[in-house]
Amino acid sequence: MALHMDTTVVRGGRGVGKTFWYRTLLDDQLREVAAEEYRIERLRRLKVHPGYGTRIAPQLYPSPNVLRSLLDAGVTPYDLWNTVLLMALGQPEIQQPMQWPERIQWVRAHPEERDLTIAEADRQALAEKATHLILFDALEHLHWDRGQADRLVAGILQLALEMRLGTRNIRCKIFIRPDMFDGALLHFPDASKLTANAASLKWSTTNLYGLFFHYLGNYDSEGAERFRALHDGWTGHTHGRHLLPPALLGDQGTQADMFGRLAGAYMGANFRKGITYTWLPNHLMDGVEQVSPRSFLNALGMAVNETRSDYAAHPYAIHHEGIRRGVQSASRTRVGEIREDMPWVHTAIAPLNGQQVPIDQNLLLGRWAEADLTVQLQRESARASASGNGAEVRTGPRYPDDYLRLIDELIALGVMRRRKDGRIDLPDVYRIAFSIGRKGGVPKVQS
Repeated sequence: MALHMDTTVVRGGRGVGKTFWYRTLLDDQLREVAAEEYRIERLRRLKVHPGYGTRIAPQLYPSPNVLRSLLDAGVTPYDLWNTVLLMALGQPEIQQPMQWPERIQWVRAHPEERDLTIAEADRQALAEKATHLILFDALEHLHWDRGQADRLVAGILQLALEMRLGTRNIRCKIFIRPDMFDGALLHFPDASKLTANAASLKWSTTNLYGLFFHYLGNYDSEGAERFRALHDGWTGHTHGRHLLPPALLGDQGTQADMFGRLAGAYMGANFRKGITYTWLPNHLMDGVEQVSPRSFLNALGMAVNETRSDYAAHPYAIHHEGIRRGVQSASRTRVGEIREDMPWVHTAIAPLNGQQVPIDQNLLLGRWAEADLTVQLQRESARASASGNGAEVRTGPRYPDDYLRLIDELIALGVMRRRKDGRIDLPDVYRIAFSIGRKGGVPKVQS
């Protein structure tokens, strides 16, 4: 469970809710809602501190630009994050206005004061029956260089493990992409000890439809009331919202019946065209068989709009062609997101434009060689390094000059997957917007 205090590492890809939970824990009111909803009493006794995030907060943690200059000056990630920890715990000597290099130098020069501050904060929290929780999010924005980003993450994990083993009431919670956690293990192998206290943000089909139905039941007063009337068991207002009946929340049969009432049972004339309830998540699934709720809701929103504009006389609220176009829209959004986070992925997939998957690995390697992909990736990294724009920090691939490892990295990200016969495939949620075809599949987006 991502919100439990003993869960140090929360792994998840883009759009699965990492930043949502990060912000929930930082917000007193949302923490109270979560404490009641999930019956986690300790959420009411937290002292929460941001250790890193997307918000510019120079008094709490360094920005990407400052991080880069600190590493260039020889500062170790461990010393850096130790200083962030002491800022959160209120170490008085570094609270006064000063630059981060000065703060780090003080912490490094006063190891005994550092330990005393941590021990005192731990003791006071114990007396108050409270817990200090330091949160880390948006780690893909730490540094443009993947090796440096891995080292910075390893420093966070090292600090988290030390607090876990050495204190009772000081904890770190790290929201991180799975591939970044795996990369950090190369620099801090002991981080594997944290896997026993890790959670993965994964959305099952029932989770996704439960979210959709919850949204419909709370969207507006009139429409939401009509939707709630379709199934008994909704609770009254809880913190300003209605809660789903258990069957709509977690029973596939009940959910499939309800979605059939909204979109029809099939993706066409009969079951051979596909069953609407399973067709949608299956075509939004990435290479590691995960669907982000953002993609799911994006697709359904587009499906509703398409139905209103092109199929107004349709007997259902959602037309199956609208669902297909919704998948195309979700693919565009997902590719846009990954281009924003990791532009190198778009650079690596672009040479496959116009091809059809599954594709033979040797053909893929040949296309990359023809495009001189390594040079392209290196130029991209050089531009990122030279820009100096902290808001634009995006990590690159670990092995731009090793195409086989590059394939493995794309597989780990869920952008590609390898079939049993060795051929390389792209899931529809990426393939469509990348203009890569598949025989009999959802049509690619025409540029």
